[in-house]
Amino acid sequence: MPPARLRFGFRFVVLARQWRRALDERFTRAALSDATWTTLIHLQELGDGATQKQLAAQVGIDASSLVRLLDILEGQGLIERRAGEADRRARHLFLTDAGHARVAALRGPLLEAEREMLAEFSDEELDGLLDAFDRIEAGIERLRARP
Repeated sequence: MPPARLRFGFRFVVLARQWRRALDERFTRAALSDATWTTLIHLQELGDGATQKQLAAQVGIDASSLVRLLDILEGQGLIERRAGEADRRARHLFLTDAGHARVAALRGPLLEAEREMLAEFSDEELDGLLDAFDRIEAGIERLRARP
């Protein structure tokens, strides 16, 4: 078997896909695709008034893909886009009352699914994993900063 450093990246990507697929299956009943429900959750976590650029970075997709998702969410009455006061070109995002209600409805099944998937881990182990994720993110940022 190859050393852990040679297996890690592939396993990490596969696991992330499996995680998202399991959650997406839970939300299919709510008529939200993976991309739209995750966008709503990220927007709530960023807070009302976040820019489209901030949300695209948080979700990890390019701006043009985000615009399509925002069109869908706006069409469903879940978000509003408003021009910025300082920069009229910047679009700020706000969850509508219906958007807040949808996120609240998603939180329960999301927590239930995560609780089930993480049942084998103690809180201390999860804290260690989250710390490792932070260190991986820092490594990604170092790599991106290189010319």
